[in-house]
Amino acid sequence: MNFVSLIEAKRDGFPLNAAQIRLLVDEFTAGRIPDYQMAAFLMAVYFQGLAPEETRELTLAMRDSGEKLEFPPDTRPLADKHSTGGVGDKVSLPLAPLLACLGFRVPMISGRGLGITGGTLDKLESIPGLSTAMSPAQIVDQVQRIGIAMAGQTETMIPADKKLYALRDVTGTVPSIPLIVASILSKKLAENIQYLVLDIKCGRGAFMPAIEKARQLAEALVELSEKCGVKTGAIISNMDFPLGRAAGNWLEIRETVDYLEGRGPADVIELVTACARRLLLLSGLEPDAEAANRKIRDCFASGAPLHKWEELLQAQGADMAEYRRRLAAGNLAPVVLELRADAPGFVSSLDARVIGEIVRDLGGGRLTKESLIYPEVGLDCLAKPGERLEAGALMGRVHARDGKSAASALERLRSAFVIVPHPLETPPLILAAI
Repeated sequence: MNFVSLIEAKRDGFPLNAAQIRLLVDEFTAGRIPDYQMAAFLMAVYFQGLAPEETRELTLAMRDSGEKLEFPPDTRPLADKHSTGGVGDKVSLPLAPLLACLGFRVPMISGRGLGITGGTLDKLESIPGLSTAMSPAQIVDQVQRIGIAMAGQTETMIPADKKLYALRDVTGTVPSIPLIVASILSKKLAENIQYLVLDIKCGRGAFMPAIEKARQLAEALVELSEKCGVKTGAIISNMDFPLGRAAGNWLEIRETVDYLEGRGPADVIELVTACARRLLLLSGLEPDAEAANRKIRDCFASGAPLHKWEELLQAQGADMAEYRRRLAAGNLAPVVLELRADAPGFVSSLDARVIGEIVRDLGGGRLTKESLIYPEVGLDCLAKPGERLEAGALMGRVHARDGKSAASALERLRSAFVIVPHPLETPPLILAAI
């Protein structure tokens, strides 16, 4: 195969046909195209883009590079959710058991965090004993039994995406919208789902700061997903501020349990409800937004999502006795420091990027894929924009492995807040819906 000619064609802005794209993906997955040539191709795509037809063919070729989930006939619809990642974004954790209780089957294939964005798998694996390594057959079996599985990408599912993402990450080509679309949808299409909701983040704590780019990505994802037979809706949500009051793997698990027990932060409740409502409407399980909201409220009031969450943990090997002991213990980090307000005022801003960087540098996130994660570290009890603070009020807590890193993080946390003497209007959490 003369792969150089394909690099040159894309470099010069010429389209590739379906056969060329599929051969490209198959040969690279099999190891017959060297990384340096594929890196050159990815850079050509970054600058020249892909036509919608090319993006579709790339997505399908990546989907077909490995095993797909094959579910038996069932009256319960198959659905999933994907987020582009944000600081404190724990929505998938309570949403998945809620969806299972609402009548969906949820084969959620999740990812790990990199940089300042937390990963669902890292959060789940902060639960003692829990495993996210499941074969396609195990995922299907568990979803059929209890309605839900939350696992990582397997070695045999979408291997092309795994290899391509590793190259994109080290060649500066991650922000390419066609490559993002192909990466996200190849995984979701491999699940053989019928319905999908997307949470596209924009703002200081997202990899797409501008809403225009976020909207462009959301529209591209929805359009292609629909063409591939998956009914899809997207939400564009604000990531200028961290989501919820906690950021850090175990601390977000604890906040998830608070939510499932009816004590969750208002912004997490709003986003979980919006995602669940969209899927109820897309699937036709509820006729309108009012009926969907009522069904979600009644479901939570019944306690079923909390029970389903614990059923999920048990099914994936969690040590439930140790899990409950840790929940009761409160703080797991050796050092916990509090940040308190020097004077009364109103929180006008809390910089999500700074919060994410603090958690990462405490050891709760990755600078590289090989970075060691410390699940107990992070921030919690964060004051939210719009809230009034009295002098001495708690603004947040640092959970750290030692006193030096805790003290440094505390000063950085103080710098992330903007406190003003008078209340200001806070921007909405959900900026748009596609």
